[in-house]
Amino acid sequence: MKIAIGADHAGFELKNLLGDVLRQAGHDVCDFGANSAESTDYPDYAVRVAKAVASGTVERGVLVCGSGVGMSIAANKVRGIRAAPGVTLEEVRLTRAHNNLNVLTLGARFIDPALAREILRTFLETPFEAGRHERRVAKITQLEDEQ
Repeated sequence: MKIAIGADHAGFELKNLLGDVLRQAGHDVCDFGANSAESTDYPDYAVRVAKAVASGTVERGVLVCGSGVGMSIAANKVRGIRAAPGVTLEEVRLTRAHNNLNVLTLGARFIDPALAREILRTFLETPFEAGRHERRVAKITQLEDEQ
């Protein structure tokens, strides 16, 4: 799978770790930065990853900031993006299965690397169930079209 990753300064180390995990698992990783722990602005990275996902250049995106929330808010401003913070395995499984999550955000200040790896695995391995959920996701897309 081709996956875009990005982070601000707070998520820099976790982003690099997850990028290595993805590469070791055989995924094609597009790293959109940040490239250091020097202070940066999370919306800059969120929009780069979100646009890559929305355009189909990559299949999914992973964003890391301090809380995971800022990246989620910024990424969701891009049409076609369904981003949410991943906190628990069950939450991520349900968000993928029911909401067709295409961008996972993580809070580096609140999650340990081992759990982050498991959440990432769940995000990548859980399929969208479609069915009744497809209708609901279509309504979200309709909301974007009304803007």
